[in-house]
Amino acid sequence: MSELLLQQVRLIEPVSGTDRVCDVLIEEGYIKAIAPMIADNPSEGNVKNCRGLVMGPGLVDLYSHSGEPGFEQRETLESLMEAATAGGFTRIAILPDTMPPVDNPGALALMKRRYLEFAESFRTRAHGRYRRAPHLYCWGALTLGTQGLQMTQLAELAAAGVVGFADGKPVENLALLRRLLEYLQPLGKPVALWPNNGSLAEDGVMREGIFSLRLGLPGTPAIGETTALATLLQLVEYTGTGVHVMRVSTAGAVEMIYDAKSRKLPVTASTTWMHLLLDTPAIASHCYDPNLRLEPPLGNPVDRESLIAGVRDGVIDAIAIDHSPYTYEEKTLAFAEAPPGAIGLELALPLLWHSLVETGQLSAAQLWQSMSTNSALCLQQKPAVISAGEPAELMLFDPQETWNVENLNLTSRAANTPWLGSKLQGRVVHL
Repeated sequence: MSELLLQQVRLIEPVSGTDRVCDVLIEEGYIKAIAPMIADNPSEGNVKNCRGLVMGPGLVDLYSHSGEPGFEQRETLESLMEAATAGGFTRIAILPDTMPPVDNPGALALMKRRYLEFAESFRTRAHGRYRRAPHLYCWGALTLGTQGLQMTQLAELAAAGVVGFADGKPVENLALLRRLLEYLQPLGKPVALWPNNGSLAEDGVMREGIFSLRLGLPGTPAIGETTALATLLQLVEYTGTGVHVMRVSTAGAVEMIYDAKSRKLPVTASTTWMHLLLDTPAIASHCYDPNLRLEPPLGNPVDRESLIAGVRDGVIDAIAIDHSPYTYEEKTLAFAEAPPGAIGLELALPLLWHSLVETGQLSAAQLWQSMSTNSALCLQQKPAVISAGEPAELMLFDPQETWNVENLNLTSRAANTPWLGSKLQGRVVHL
């Protein structure tokens, strides 16, 4: 298929601020033309009526988890890419906590080789048409071992092609954290850090407050995040090394990031999609669903409101998925005993659209800005742009299509989500 005409699609282009209905002509994987109406149609079989559909740049996930290598029963790289494609993601970055972890060039080469084994022949399940696999970025580990007391081969990993450095767990040794920032500065790679003071968090499994008291679950205080963030921001100011603050979950942290940006510190930030949708009362309403056991835990209502405002105002640059697959046996435990995390690549866009865009809390352009353009920029990558002459790195979304979240309808191997068994409105449409 050399040409494809998408007729009367709602085009969302956050870089240019476009939100309009138009025709888009694609030829050989590139955007050939965009106009209110394109009269010179290709053959009739290559015309798609897109009235009611939304087109935007492909989504970019800042950080998620792959089961492979080491935990293929949870997720393989191939099933992860299938889930990303089903959710509208054209780029995905995975954290280094595989087995073996990506803490040396050999482990990175293994990951790349496994990815290339299926990337060239990647097919979507829709109509059997060819579609390029999502681009895979790998974060390189900052530290070695479970204790995290020694730096990895940072320069070697950077030369081998990691997108940046992130452990996906807090670096609580402050002397080590300072040395890491000093060593990383000349490498010029993104550095993603999760501020979390484990000694303050103790055995908490949900955000501390009136709701944790009512539910009888040990609470994690918000100061576990804000005290660690305050220290991190001081180290950023001292070393001058830019940092991406991942997994922001509290109102206090949003205020601190706003202040840091106003002082021109080299800081970007992200929150996860579930922290924008749910808060602590959901744990009761979902009957202690272990799929709501997250790290960091869901915030109190004031935290969720602050996070939404932070995304809307640009204080929070990006929305990450933090896709964390687990088997049924691993996750089917009491709330406090379940491992933290939930899947989200296939669910995030429809749920965020329905909950935030349709309610007017975010515009469609703001949603795409935070899930595509800004996510790419946080990875120091060129964002996808829907413009004539540019590669057709785009996706189509039908906000009206309904579907059931069931094992058979998910392409991920895992199904650990609180929305399992629910009917959702909105789904990605394959070209």
